[in-house]
Amino acid sequence: MSRASVGVVVACPCGEVYELRAEYAGRLLECPSCGRRLRAGHAPSAPRPPSPGVDSAFDRDVFLLRERIFTITSKYEVWAEDGRPILYVERPTYPVRTLVAYVLAVITTLVVMSWIAGPFARDGEGLLVLLAIPLAAFVFLVVSMSLRPLRHVTIYRDESRKEPLLRVLQDQRVALLVRTYTITTAAGAPLAKLRKTYLHNIVRKRWYVASPDGAPLAMAIEDSMVLSLLRRVLGPFFGFLRTNFIFVRGRDEEVFGEFNRKFTLLDRYVLDLSADAGRTFDRRIALALGVMLDTGERR
Repeated sequence: MSRASVGVVVACPCGEVYELRAEYAGRLLECPSCGRRLRAGHAPSAPRPPSPGVDSAFDRDVFLLRERIFTITSKYEVWAEDGRPILYVERPTYPVRTLVAYVLAVITTLVVMSWIAGPFARDGEGLLVLLAIPLAAFVFLVVSMSLRPLRHVTIYRDESRKEPLLRVLQDQRVALLVRTYTITTAAGAPLAKLRKTYLHNIVRKRWYVASPDGAPLAMAIEDSMVLSLLRRVLGPFFGFLRTNFIFVRGRDEEVFGEFNRKFTLLDRYVLDLSADAGRTFDRRIALALGVMLDTGERR
């Protein structure tokens, strides 16, 4: 970042202050002194006119999300940057049907294990019995996944739920390594595919976004490799290591957005796409991805 140009002033918490050219306004930048990511302030300008053909609820760069607590169904309120409610989100949990699925999975696992391990146990083959434990875990996982209901996400105009706008469909029940979701309009037209690989979660969580025909569009990835590893060891650490994501696209992994959890007792999130000044990334897809970064990761 250059100090010589003028137009936008950025002050980093480490104490450095930078003057940038006006075209940097709204972009995500990195402080060369401490490496902290900074948002360059918006240059003074007239209010942006509405985008033609874009629903007013999605015609914005910043979405504020709050998850409701003490509810069985996962529910989110979505606000504009000025605090106006603009959308409402639900994802059912089906607790009774899920509990039944777990009970049936336990019964099935015990039956399978008694059938397989019984003869070896009578013959004193203890090692073979121990080797059967991973098989038991696999049987439980597959059976419980197979019986649990699919949990689709629906994004509504408001809490009345009279006008659905988007859906995020869970594509499969059984997903051992990879799980995918399809984002559709209320009429069922596909907008994008979301994919997460469980092996990636071991090191650094990431979600891939592709068009309906499979062309890559973007990726949401944990904000820092170091923080990712610390979270694996220490967990959220009283909220100080809360999981945040950055949105990147292209071969050079251009950062065009962020999904950050605010430091509060309740689950509150900020989806900020100000770096995508041209709004080339569909805000409907971005919001659906933001919801899945929470409910799909069980944060």
